[in-house]
Amino acid sequence: MAKENDQESAPVTEPTAAPVAEPAAVVAAAPAPVPVAAEKKIDVAETPQVKKKPGIPPRRGKKLRNHLKNVVKKLHDAGPIGVKQAVAELKKLKRAKFDETVEIHINLGIDPTQSDQMVRGAIPLPHGIGKSVRVAVFCQGDNVEKAKAAGADVVGGADLVEKVQKQGFLEFDVALASQDMMGQVSRLGKVLGPRGLMPTPKAGTVVPATGDLASVVREFKAGKVEYRSDKTGQIHAGVGKMSFDEQKLIENITAFVEQVRSVKPSGVKGNFINGVVLSATMSPGIRLAI
Repeated sequence: MAKENDQESAPVTEPTAAPVAEPAAVVAAAPAPVPVAAEKKIDVAETPQVKKKPGIPPRRGKKLRNHLKNVVKKLHDAGPIGVKQAVAELKKLKRAKFDETVEIHINLGIDPTQSDQMVRGAIPLPHGIGKSVRVAVFCQGDNVEKAKAAGADVVGGADLVEKVQKQGFLEFDVALASQDMMGQVSRLGKVLGPRGLMPTPKAGTVVPATGDLASVVREFKAGKVEYRSDKTGQIHAGVGKMSFDEQKLIENITAFVEQVRSVKPSGVKGNFINGVVLSATMSPGIRLAI
């Protein structure tokens, strides 16, 4: 009996409570461990990129394709039209945000393989071409100051020849040369020739000793256009900007075509000008009735 009483009076020791599990909501809210593979940053250089082929423009939308198709069909059905009407139609085709260059393309009835049928020259357009022209002048002596006073961007003699030949300096759009400098400038034929920058008497870019160098510089700065037939017997040149008034464009186009017509080589038989097309940088071509 005594033992039973001792057992009943002895304090009951409760077993140690097991760790209470966190609520399901708390466990669910805990962020899941991030896989090691996901932690790696993706290198942009490692992602495959589609290579764009040079010379191929981006795909046009269906709406634009249909619009251009209708415009080309309309111009083709109209046939050759007068200069005034062509300029008016060209103005309607403007869709680019920048000031497009108005271009003229003339198909000549010449034999490009014959050197005596090469057509080349230069003409100061009545209203310029609408952009600044960087002019370089190869000269020496008193002509240096004359060229600078006339507005030439780059002027030099033997030092400029060496700079072009050894350093590849070509920061100019037109190259002029005085007659007494051609002996040194002729060494630059391989550099300037392929770029159409080589001074030549036919293009008016070689100034004779009796010529007015300052006047020639001012003409090219104002927008004197140099033209040359290519290996397919065609001439391509810019004759203004879309922002020009219609009358200014008409006068520039007419002056350019008449200049080309006046330099018909004696060896050409039959039609000299087979066709003339007017266009802008981002527009279809319009055939002219000239």
